[in-house]
Amino acid sequence: MRKAFVKAWAETCSSTGTGSPTMYVPAYKTFLVKPTTFSGPCLATNINVQIEGSIVAPGVSNWGNNDADTWLSFYRIDGLVFTGSGYIDGSGSSWWERSCKFSHKEEIHFSNCNNLTVSNLSIMNSQQMSLVVLRCENVYINQIKITSPEYSPNTDGIHLAASQNVRIEYASISTDDCISIGDETSNVVIDGVTCGPGHGISIGSLGKDQATATVENINISNSHFVNTTNGARIKTWQGGKGYVRSISYENISLSNVSNPIIIDQYYCNTDGNCETHKSAVQISDVKYNNFWGTSASNYAVTLNCSTTVACTDIHLTNINITTVPFSKGNTEAVCINAYGEADGYLNTDMSCLHYVETKF
Repeated sequence: MRKAFVKAWAETCSSTGTGSPTMYVPAYKTFLVKPTTFSGPCLATNINVQIEGSIVAPGVSNWGNNDADTWLSFYRIDGLVFTGSGYIDGSGSSWWERSCKFSHKEEIHFSNCNNLTVSNLSIMNSQQMSLVVLRCENVYINQIKITSPEYSPNTDGIHLAASQNVRIEYASISTDDCISIGDETSNVVIDGVTCGPGHGISIGSLGKDQATATVENINISNSHFVNTTNGARIKTWQGGKGYVRSISYENISLSNVSNPIIIDQYYCNTDGNCETHKSAVQISDVKYNNFWGTSASNYAVTLNCSTTVACTDIHLTNINITTVPFSKGNTEAVCINAYGEADGYLNTDMSCLHYVETKF
């Protein structure tokens, strides 16, 4: 079936007719497709891929090209609209038992695709990352549903890297990290996302292997976390450089979330202990406004900043998070080398935050 998709794409991409050429996957049909790359540039200004049926990936034994890290890859296509009411199934279960180090496969990958729209689709059972946006500008992701079982490893829902001007709205995501934001990413708006179960919405991890990372102007609002390990998370490795700045979280509801607000500058997911370093990605200008709901632990706020590079200008306002069970107990905070202020209604003791008055 891969050849049929390649042929259909070649015809669509080379079309010079009026309107927007469309590659159409019909409803009520299921297509088994091996790893395929859909490349541009195309002749038309806008290109549609409309999926009304189901596209299913092969398992490990039938993958075909073991060197292919991506199942469905879209490259250098300007004005791509990827939409439909159909299903995209990565058949990930046969990959989850393999080591992540040797089976880093992505379900859908967009690279160098400016003016990209992804909407309405249901994406499930990814091999690892479900939907990757790399080196893209002006991206709109709207009303998609992404699901993988809670036990599936590293199946991030949406991963952004080296991309600018991204808007994600009204998505429902149940994966590993619901959304992860990587290096060189800026000007991102995330609004109306339902996340869980999973690991929350993460900025990072950043700074691995002493790399320089830059992330700024990220706004997350009107979103819901249900039965997640984390809520609003920023994670960096020791030894990194660069910055995370101008980050805001606003109007966030939580239900049974283990770490509702967390900055972790000692992130380490390798076997054994990570090497100690003095440098760190600098985190500043982070605002948490209007959080409410329940924490699965006693700690609603964890600001575990580098002991050598402080987190600065951290501002918490109206944090109303109680503990499970019975939603009655007040929660606690733990802070290491974090500076800023907390005001408004607070049922979490924020005395660990080094107070620095914000000047306007």
